Amino acid sequence: MIRFEGVSKRYGEGAYAVENLDLEVDEGELCVLVGPSGGGKTTVLKMVNRLVEPSSGRVVVDGRDVAQTDPVELRRRTGYVIQQPGLFPHLKVADNVAAVPHLLGWDKLRTKARVTELLELVGLDPALYANRYPHELSGGQAQRVGVARALAGDPPVLLMDEPFGAVDPIARDHLQQEFLQLQERLHKTVIFVTHDVDEAVILGDRIAVLSEGGVLQQYDTPAEVLGRPATGFVADFVGADRGLRRLAVTPIELTDLFTPTVVHPRTSMAQARTEVDASEGRWAVVVDEDERLLGWVEPGRAEQGDGKDDDPVERHTRRMEAWVPLEASLKTAFAEMLQHDAGWVAVLDEDRYVGILTPDALHTALRRSVGGDPVLA
Repeated sequence: MIRFEGVSKRYGEGAYAVENLDLEVDEGELCVLVGPSGGGKTTVLKMVNRLVEPSSGRVVVDGRDVAQTDPVELRRRTGYVIQQPGLFPHLKVADNVAAVPHLLGWDKLRTKARVTELLELVGLDPALYANRYPHELSGGQAQRVGVARALAGDPPVLLMDEPFGAVDPIARDHLQQEFLQLQERLHKTVIFVTHDVDEAVILGDRIAVLSEGGVLQQYDTPAEVLGRPATGFVADFVGADRGLRRLAVTPIELTDLFTPTVVHPRTSMAQARTEVDASEGRWAVVVDEDERLLGWVEPGRAEQGDGKDDDPVERHTRRMEAWVPLEASLKTAFAEMLQHDAGWVAVLDEDRYVGILTPDALHTALRRSVGGDPVLA
């Protein structure tokens, strides 16, 4: 756990980089600091490992005041990743990752095993990358090495200062998703600085919005920050399109789903039509005996000459192009609808079909994410 207790950092008479900050980051939580330039984000980050000392207040990590902790010991227990990975250019990738284990006095076998483990963890094949030099890496690969190096000593705390800001948008998206997967496995306590609201929303368990001078405006979940901005500053900063951004942080839930008529491949078109008419619908979902999605059928078309009543449904089943996994966000579902120009999207729990998400249900789910009508202050 990391706590900022009334922390201020003055840099002139009456001028603050950070002013009276009270903030708590729980163990295993990913906290994102976001705000404009001059908002004190990097200063807050650097106070955790004593690269910057507060003018007043205190920073507590795992119950210990960092001011009472040896800075060298503190920094060895704190992973640090910056925008430019800052790899040692004269050292190979493996030696860069091994830098902290060497400082900690690990033996060669333990260090080599750790380097191999971490390169695999960040998606770099040790056989291909361990012996390369930093200049032989792409920007995204270098950032992966930077993350691996920060994790090498297995620190409980990870500080990240715009680590993906210098890579191209495609690589950035990949790095964000890979880091989320990594965090799910490692459960580090992370403070992550970014100026990008979308990145904050994607990554953060909680978001701290800082205004100029390091004043905390709001500290809450992404859904609450987007759906219920605490101040006019927060509302302006997260933008008028915050409703769309909420799609990315709102998961699909089973209660959001519509369940139309379900039929099986060998069902006759006549029987399918009877079942669809009884539900006052027009079409049915087709699944196999293991509830795997096969497609959809509109049995009423048999009356218009498109098939015979005794035809099996499988002869007239159309493929369901738009589908998403149950763990997807509403943003993913909405994008799938738009991509396929579809009025609904099927939802699968692994291979099993569980229901349909419609635009109306998507809107209802958005309202649910903030407990009712959003406050757009």
